[in-house]
Amino acid sequence: MPGVECVWGFRGWHVAHHEQLAGWLGDCLPDGTAADLPLALAPLRGDAGFRQYYRVASRPSLIAAYAPPATENTLAFVTKGLALARSGTHVPCVHAVDYRLGFVAQEDLGDALMLSGLATDNRDRRYGAALAALARIQTTVCDPEVFPAYSATLLQEEMALFSRWFVHALLGIALTPQEQTLLANLFDLLTESAGVQPRVVVHRDYHSRNLLLLDDGDMGVVDFQDAVIGPLSYDLVSLLRDCYYRLPETDLVRYRDQYLTAARQSGLLQVETQQFVRWFDLMGLQRHIKVLGIFCRLWLRDGKAGYLKDLPLVIRYVLEVAARYPETRAFATWFEARLLPSLASQPWYSPWEQAGETCVP
Repeated sequence: MPGVECVWGFRGWHVAHHEQLAGWLGDCLPDGTAADLPLALAPLRGDAGFRQYYRVASRPSLIAAYAPPATENTLAFVTKGLALARSGTHVPCVHAVDYRLGFVAQEDLGDALMLSGLATDNRDRRYGAALAALARIQTTVCDPEVFPAYSATLLQEEMALFSRWFVHALLGIALTPQEQTLLANLFDLLTESAGVQPRVVVHRDYHSRNLLLLDDGDMGVVDFQDAVIGPLSYDLVSLLRDCYYRLPETDLVRYRDQYLTAARQSGLLQVETQQFVRWFDLMGLQRHIKVLGIFCRLWLRDGKAGYLKDLPLVIRYVLEVAARYPETRAFATWFEARLLPSLASQPWYSPWEQAGETCVP
């Protein structure tokens, strides 16, 4: 297309999508935005979904996204973003959108991922900003027409990914009836624990790869299109037991207590610390069991091998928490005896006991 320069050739994208996106952008640049010709679209690393992102060489720069309509719900992204913004959450401002084509032009929040500076920058500053942003998310109005419920059925479906993709598809293990009962009882316990917690808007993937430190010290939030109304501890444990970065336990406890104090002061939460810690731990166990299945599916179904290296840390979270409570200890024992021997032969595997000790983003 004349006047357009696109960079492509990865993840099987068809050239026509790039040309069409670039042409669409040329027609809908927001007022006050300048751009030189040819208009350049530089590809950015995508997420675990099918969306593709580009930085537009405009002034100020923009982010262009292609969200395939067959797999991605762009309307949900826009409506949820507006609701989050009303609570003061800094999400990207959407300048233009075409729902039929799955094209979005949005604010560029920069490149300063929370993850990228955790090894060297002031950790307290970054987690403080992330906790402040989480507090704003949790004050968002729980509108069921915008945010669906994080239902017991959905929680169970997520954990079923563990059996299907981690146990069966990756390890080739067929569960016995007794093992199926063990997992069913565990999944019921975790679902029940989630169900009794206060309900808030839940980002559902609130971690250091979806948070960007902004120039004003605030934390920008992205990848919120799957947000739901669900358990209060979900996003907190997603942040503090991050699948990509392991916090020292002393820091985790300190940040968790910082959140708990603020939640009590705001009236959001009125339970004993021991009860909240149990909610937090079991919610994390549910999430990380799900993640074991999702990361394997990303590799086996979608060809995304990059998440395999993060599995040992997720396994560590699962085993450490499951060993902590009498009701979940049998699962930890079974996992170590039944699954770990098969994991040892996987080319990506490293001992889970040391996973995350030398996290380098």
